[in-house]
Formats: sequence, C-alpha cells, structure tokens
Amino acid sequence: MKILITGGAGYIGSHVLNLLGMAGHDIVVVDNLSTGRKEAMLYGKHVEENLENTEVIDKLFADEKFEACIHFAGSIVVPESVSDPIKYYKNNTENSLNVVGLCVKHGVKNFIFSSTAAVYGDLEGGVCTEESATVPINPYGTSKLMTELMLRDTSAAHDFNFVALRYFNVAGANVDLKVGQCTPNATHLIKIASECASGKRDKMAIFGTDYGTPDGTCIRDYIHVDDLAQAHVDSLTYLAGGGKSEIMNCGYGHGFSVREVIDTVKKVTGVDFPAEEIERRPGDAEKLISVADKIRKTIGWTPKYDDLELIVKTAYEWEKKLQ
Repeated sequence: MKILITGGAGYIGSHVLNLLGMAGHDIVVVDNLSTGRKEAMLYGKHVEENLENTEVIDKLFADEKFEACIHFAGSIVVPESVSDPIKYYKNNTENSLNVVGLCVKHGVKNFIFSSTAAVYGDLEGGVCTEESATVPINPYGTSKLMTELMLRDTSAAHDFNFVALRYFNVAGANVDLKVGQCTPNATHLIKIASECASGKRDKMAIFGTDYGTPDGTCIRDYIHVDDLAQAHVDSLTYLAGGGKSEIMNCGYGHGFSVREVIDTVKKVTGVDFPAEEIERRPGDAEKLISVADKIRKTIGWTPKYDDLELIVKTAYEWEKKLQ
C-alpha cells in the first residue's frame, strides 16, 4: 500500500515504519524532526514539514495518492500539557483535524490514530474497557479524545474508516535493536531508569508515594513497543480488508507500580541507582490498566513480548547502544 505516516521519525512511529518497510509497503513520512530523528527512519521517503502548513501537505496528498494514513505526530508530555494546553490543542487536535480533512478531500479511506489511555482520566478502580467513561484529567488526554470524536463523526459522514488505538504505557526497544527511544529529555519511566542504569543520569524521581496502591506509587500497564507496532500493522490489514471503524485499547491487561519497575530495572541491569521520592506530578492518574480483549478478537492481535524483564532488557541495551 501507499502509506502516509506522520511522526514516523518518533519513538513509536519509527517502530511501525520498520515493520511496514520490511513488509514492502511504499511509505512517505512527514516529520518536522522536533523530537524525532532522521536515523530512526529506516524506510520510506522523508518530508520535513509541519502539519499546520496545509498547502504543502495538501499538495503532498495530491501528488502521492495515499491509500492509508497512520497519524502519530503530536505532543505527549502530560505535565507540559497542564502548563501549556494551547500547544497541545494546536499540535494534537488542530493538526489532526487538518490531516483528517485532507484524507477526506483526497479519498484516503483508511486511517489509524495514535490515541492514549489518558482519555480515561483517573478512573475509579483504574481498569479500563473501551466502554469506560472518558473523563481526561489533563489537556494531553483531552486533545486526543477530541480527535477521537472528530474521527467518529467524520467516519459517520464520509467513506472513511479508522482505528484509534488507546495506548497504555509503551516501553522498550525493537528486539533486534534496529530502533528505540531517542526522545531528548524523555519522561517515560523505563527510559529514565535505563538512563540511570547506563550512567546517563545520576538519579531519578518517584513522583508521589501516597497513592492508594499497595506500595503508594502509580500503577501502569506497560506494553512492549514491538507489540504495539504490530497492532498498527494488524489494524491496517483489518481496515484494508473492509473493517469498520473501531476504538481499541492496546495493553497487556496487568500493571506494575513505579517501585516495581525500578526494582526490575535494577535486577535486570545489575546496577543500583538512587530514586528520590518527591511530590506528585500534575495530571497523573493513580492506576491505569487495560482490558484489551476487543483488539485481540477484532483484528487478531497476538502480543509476543508480554514480559517486563524483556521490556527492560531491550530498553537498557538500546541505551548502551546509544552511548
């Protein structure tokens, strides 16, 4: 297929690009390289451009005649979204609207959207099905939910089908170490802990130890990035085969606390490092765990790397490779 990937130089986008490129698809990546890296794009043609430049992107659609679009481009740092919400509504919601509008204009019928478990907010009990209430507690989650609603309404009005994948906590690196997470000043827990273990940081922080969890720290559902990438490939196959629009959780269905993750990183790497306990971070939910039966049944997604130690191992080996 002829595929547009926005944000394909970023962490998750580069892993999906790797899989689709290996499968022989014809891919164009639009990425302004604000956080992504050229070296992460192992396949396809790169267009360095901002999505708000709609005249340029419109011409690209006209010239390339895409059959599908996978939309990753956006801002992802929760505390930053609290302090700078306008950035998130512009970069995540407004730019997504631009891309969706161009898909409709140019007859691109298959669309995969990078959504997030943050749409659920601080859900009572912290276990989320796709039918759970969506009450985001930060502008990042709200900006993604607004895009989901735009996709729903566009799909109802036009010959346009989408899959929105609500990611839980993505971590690790490609098992073959071809690509990994290179985001500068990353805020992901396993990335930060791996940087500590590899000597790139002197210490790390635990944001809040007074949550209503067994050890007082937040609990998250961690998913290996290669499994998440495969979910995009499976979603594309599903849509290309005539599948209808769906919103689906993408996680493993069980969680680990911040302390458990840090202990696992220390165990896997054999390196001890300080973890300073400080106050809670704005916009963090206490617990987020997926119920991900729907994605398995609907598109046949079968994760292969549901193992926290493996996730940590790939993240740490990637950090060492970056040195």
